[in-house]
Amino acid sequence: MKIYSKEITLLTHREMEMINITDEVHQFVEECDINSGMVYIISMHTTSGITVNEGLLDIEQDLSDLLSTIIPEDRPYHHARYLHEDGQMAINSPCHLKSALLGFEVFFPIENGKIHCGGRQTIYFVELDGPVERKYFLKAMGV
Repeated sequence: MKIYSKEITLLTHREMEMINITDEVHQFVEECDINSGMVYIISMHTTSGITVNEGLLDIEQDLSDLLSTIIPEDRPYHHARYLHEDGQMAINSPCHLKSALLGFEVFFPIENGKIHCGGRQTIYFVELDGPVERKYFLKAMGV
């Protein structure tokens, strides 16, 4: 079995942002010498997510609107408290909850050296607490 890994750093520009990382994931898999296996895409943060959907601006806006409706900013969250270990107030509970709904990872099969996915499937890194520097991790395994 062959195993390849890559950590990618990106800079987000808005508080909530959907960043299309599909091309980077396809390129990573094509650079790996794997004919059949799996690729994993994992966010390294608890206030971001990884999701797959159709790559359209209106879908991105609909998802953002839905998350904001389900998890509003203006309710009293238990996490909104002073964190002694950080020396500051925790004010990002909605971001953590949105991340929990989205999930932090996705995976795809690799067949014939390429990601086996639908033609409209777009892989997104979803920023929920930006702007900030973020990392996501790619791991491909197979033969």
